[in-house]
Amino acid sequence: MSDTTNLGRWSPAVWWGALKDRVGARDDGVGSLPVRDRINLSAAQPTRIMGFDQTLVWVVLGLIAMGLVMVYSATIALPDNPRFARYEPTHFVMRHAMAIVIALVFAAVTAQVPMAAWERLAKWIFLFSIVLLVLVLVPMIGKEVYGARRWIPLGFMNFQPSELAKLGIVLYASDYMVRKMEVKERFFRAVAPMAIAVGLVGVLLLAEPDMGAFMVIAVIAMSILFLGGVNGRMFFLITAVLLGAFISMITASPWRRERIFAYLDPWSEQNALGKAYQLTHSLIAFGRGEIFGEGLGASVEKLHYLPEAHTDFLLAVIGEELGFIGVSCVVLAFFWVVVRLFNIGRQAIALDRVFSGLVAQGVAVWMAGQAFINMGVNLGVLPTKGLTLPLMSFGGSGILMNCIALAICLRVDIENRQLMRGGRT
Repeated sequence: MSDTTNLGRWSPAVWWGALKDRVGARDDGVGSLPVRDRINLSAAQPTRIMGFDQTLVWVVLGLIAMGLVMVYSATIALPDNPRFARYEPTHFVMRHAMAIVIALVFAAVTAQVPMAAWERLAKWIFLFSIVLLVLVLVPMIGKEVYGARRWIPLGFMNFQPSELAKLGIVLYASDYMVRKMEVKERFFRAVAPMAIAVGLVGVLLLAEPDMGAFMVIAVIAMSILFLGGVNGRMFFLITAVLLGAFISMITASPWRRERIFAYLDPWSEQNALGKAYQLTHSLIAFGRGEIFGEGLGASVEKLHYLPEAHTDFLLAVIGEELGFIGVSCVVLAFFWVVVRLFNIGRQAIALDRVFSGLVAQGVAVWMAGQAFINMGVNLGVLPTKGLTLPLMSFGGSGILMNCIALAICLRVDIENRQLMRGGRT
């Protein structure tokens, strides 16, 4: 075949025609929607449309891998503490690695489940999470650590029902807004059932107690109501009610008041050795790290100065060992993931898949809210709350539910791409 024939065969017009055939472009209005599909163009091979967002997967895996390394760094010296003397130096990192493997397996299975199935199961998953929140308070079932009863022992891991409740409220609130579209302008009919559901979860979480998880769940529910189209005045009224509830809880609880006062003045002698002990040592860790950090594994604060360095205060260890550069990379990675999840949700809503869109955006709010609170606590911007850093901190339940939630968002993206190619979900 001549070169001239080859040139005509692979001309731009032919490429464009082939591309239109593959993405299912047609003149019924779908092509005008503000949505995109990711396309790989290569001079050596024909055009191929990716079935899912590979960049999102790699960024998430990068955060998980970095978290595994930092958990190992933060826990390698823990056996020197008499409380952990019976543990091997690799005890925590091996448990974390096992949790990651389990989470990735569950995520791979979750990504195969159609969104229609999640919509049907939304109410039941939420009800199941409430049942587990009740069971965790039963003395013979729930496990108590440091005065908090938040875990159900499963042998190979301790499951935290509040993590399932976060996913449950995302699914339930999204399904609720789809079902209540016609009454979203009427305050009591649109908001009251959701307020009752969130209030019930809040009572159970505060009984553990786990105010941090309640704050995240309340933010998720409010955000989905707002994104689902609830009237702006209603949204601000809900916000005012929640703020009033949080202020009342703080006022009625002496130990919560002490935490707030310690946060406002962490360096006073009384607070630095008491309620603000973790905060002051977290700030010292960031101060030692400066721009480039002390080097991987060179943290001093993790040597029994900073309690819970591998869970709530992992970012402080990152700041000390990897410096401002390392912390900035973590912040930017979370920012990118959240923006991408919002875009996936926007694409789904543009394709008239409201439930899927609200779920993706609800997970984005979950990741953003929890990461923001954890980072704010580590940096002294917010009072200590006891929330882990998503995808990175030690904790099997958190890693498992984070990966499942992100796999559901990946499924939303897959179905978006199928529809944009003219297929069916």
